[in-house]
Amino acid sequence: MVKSLISLAVLGTLATPAVFAGETVKTETKEESNWSLTTNMGFVSDYRARGVSQTWRKAAVQGGLDLTHSSGFYAGAFGSNVTPNTYPNANVELDLYAGYNGEVTAVEGLGYTAGVIGYFYPGGSWEKYKVAGQTDLSQTPQGGRWDTYEANAGISYKWLSAKASVTLGDWYGAEQNTGWTKSTKGTTYLELNAAIPTPLDGLTLIGHVGRLNVNGQLDARYMSTNLPGGSAGTTPNDSISDALNPDYTDYKVGLSYAFKVLNADGWNAGLYYIGNNNDNYWGNRGYGGASFAGSNEAKNLNKDAAVFTLGRTF
Repeated sequence: MVKSLISLAVLGTLATPAVFAGETVKTETKEESNWSLTTNMGFVSDYRARGVSQTWRKAAVQGGLDLTHSSGFYAGAFGSNVTPNTYPNANVELDLYAGYNGEVTAVEGLGYTAGVIGYFYPGGSWEKYKVAGQTDLSQTPQGGRWDTYEANAGISYKWLSAKASVTLGDWYGAEQNTGWTKSTKGTTYLELNAAIPTPLDGLTLIGHVGRLNVNGQLDARYMSTNLPGGSAGTTPNDSISDALNPDYTDYKVGLSYAFKVLNADGWNAGLYYIGNNNDNYWGNRGYGGASFAGSNEAKNLNKDAAVFTLGRTF
């Protein structure tokens, strides 16, 4: 579970009034800090990242903090529980990110953003990917960590935004040692988002469509070298569907509502319909929907579903 994050306070400078003989007493105004720090905590009925469940279609508790500067610089952290079925030996995802947001002064409402983000899974790696039904054997003993790094850039106009992300290393550790045709560095994710205000105060219509293009696919000829009998055995890429390509288009539509509780601001609830279109790979008959933790379980990690969220920003 995600540990609670400690709330911090950023204090502005308060000038001390100065009194001089024969002069009128003047009190200087309070100077506002250029920095702002907010924290957030929330609950989701299913943690979906880009249309794919990260929690075996179960609930998650999440938290984060964001530090921003009046110049446009931002940095932050986000944490959530995840399933060890997808990330063996990892129960937590921790994201660290930083970047810059700016505005195009010549066009009202036009903005841009650029940044980097790292997704970390403490304790987890492809080395922990276990043979189904044999939790003491690794399918990919030479595999690296799940950790992934991306650079991103985007543009926005009023309630509409678009962003492109590209991996700076392998996509979640996918490369030849983990049963892929090649390094997946350069994998891209393109997205279009809308947050349309409605006549009801605090209610926003949310829309999203994204496209994942992995720079590589599963290698059907890959054979594990850590099975009983040496190299003999089945490929760890076996699945009922025989799908090798993880690419997909995902979608999200729903409503977000900002409200107060006992005059306290910062509360938000959402209800969204989420899914993606590659059932052959991400469904319970595909490689992406299989358990990597030695279990014979499988899930439709991309199944269309209604997801509920509740959170508060402090």
